[in-house]
Amino acid sequence: MTTTLGRRVFGRLPALAFALAALQAGSLAAAAPAAAEQRGPQSVAPIAEKLIDAVVNISTSQIAKGPEGVPLPKVPKGSPFEDFFEDFFNKKGGRTPPSERKVSSLGSGFVIDGTEGLVVTNNHVIEGADEIIVNFHDGSKLKVDKVLGRDTKTDLALLKVTPKKPLVSVPFGSSANLRVGDWVMAIGNPFGLGGSLTVGIISAKQRDINAGPYDDFLQTDAAINKGNSGGPLFNMDGEVVGVNTAIISPTGGSIGIGFAVPADTVTAVISQLKEFGQVKRGWLGVKIQSISEDIGESLGVPENTGALVAGVTPDSPAAKAGVEAGDVILKFDGKDVTTMRGLPKLVAQAPIGKTVDVEVLRQGQKKTLSVSVGTLNDEEDNPQPASTDKKEEKPEQPSTSVLGLTLSPLTDDVRSRLGFDAKVKGVIVTDIDPSSQAATKTIRAGDVITEAQQEPVTTPADLEAAIEKVKKSGGKSVLLLVEDVKGDTRFVAIPF
Repeated sequence: MTTTLGRRVFGRLPALAFALAALQAGSLAAAAPAAAEQRGPQSVAPIAEKLIDAVVNISTSQIAKGPEGVPLPKVPKGSPFEDFFEDFFNKKGGRTPPSERKVSSLGSGFVIDGTEGLVVTNNHVIEGADEIIVNFHDGSKLKVDKVLGRDTKTDLALLKVTPKKPLVSVPFGSSANLRVGDWVMAIGNPFGLGGSLTVGIISAKQRDINAGPYDDFLQTDAAINKGNSGGPLFNMDGEVVGVNTAIISPTGGSIGIGFAVPADTVTAVISQLKEFGQVKRGWLGVKIQSISEDIGESLGVPENTGALVAGVTPDSPAAKAGVEAGDVILKFDGKDVTTMRGLPKLVAQAPIGKTVDVEVLRQGQKKTLSVSVGTLNDEEDNPQPASTDKKEEKPEQPSTSVLGLTLSPLTDDVRSRLGFDAKVKGVIVTDIDPSSQAATKTIRAGDVITEAQQEPVTTPADLEAAIEKVKKSGGKSVLLLVEDVKGDTRFVAIPF
């Protein structure tokens, strides 16, 4: 029996081995495309050949005045040498007038309309330039006729040249469709070497590097260096998905952390620069701040939920719609406000004059308000973090200590002496115990506490009553609305 069983098994081995081999071969064949995909595209040359003529090098020059030449030596007044030195240094070859020198810089850009001769680049590439030259891959050059517009907030500029024949141009793609890990390539003019191509992937999206109020950068590990600024970041379909703008590097060279303005932002900005010569952004008229763990606990919302309104500009669209300090903005025009910095971007992109729904959370209840989007002017306050400027004043008044804060009544005399508006009511912080929890928060001597738990405060007793109410309800911190002498307001949560 053993022998027979052995024969049956061993007799089937060749067939079994063949089946295993076939299965293994099939697995390897199936794995081959995946492995190839992991290695990236075999070559980007076919794509690059079609794009490189549309990518340009931008050289700029400006006249910079230098210091005077040889300075006149100082000699005692009335000295016999006084006349001698004045005669000598005023002669030709002596004291020289302020010198002028030509300063040059290099960057990158790309053509978006070959017939009209429209070129996109970074604003910082051309800023302050007296002359701008666009250098093409075939060696030809064109002088920029006009800077059609520039936007400092997104660091973009639109240039106009007059082509002798239609130029090669490139289209924009959608940056919203990009995924982390997608392959991209950058073409530009690193270190003035001329057209260079590098390949990498999208490392991250929606990066905030504190470059401006509308930071929403794509991060890539495709090598970007000095001179790449203003150049395009392409996807594997040859579409522009970003404009290379910044790097993080301790050495000044690429360490694999580069940033590009997303194409969706670029197209919106460039279309306005082309039509108006400037960017018209939406305006709401609120001062906002993020929701910390302490503030979230006081409001009953999770940390980093929406944007907390710390102040509303009088006669602004938000004021007319009924937005109040203490509201948490959860949605704007149907889009979720997931972070404090997300709101300015949504508002800025909203069409001027459009009436939009704004969903707010007010004392635990959701409300929907209709807001007519205004136009942002440079002097107006766009949605932005509330100020935490320090202002220390210690008026001598009867005081009470609460939570490490020394408080005094805000009398007319104190209000006038410190420069607070007559409408401001509350209690003034005259000192802070350095060992208290309050000392670790953004509250300073000279600030006025106007509300506690979103209720008005006019005396220290009002604050104490609010604290007791919170304690009885099981809360762990009290939420204060604080105003400084400049009129800037912000919420501060102080734990017990």
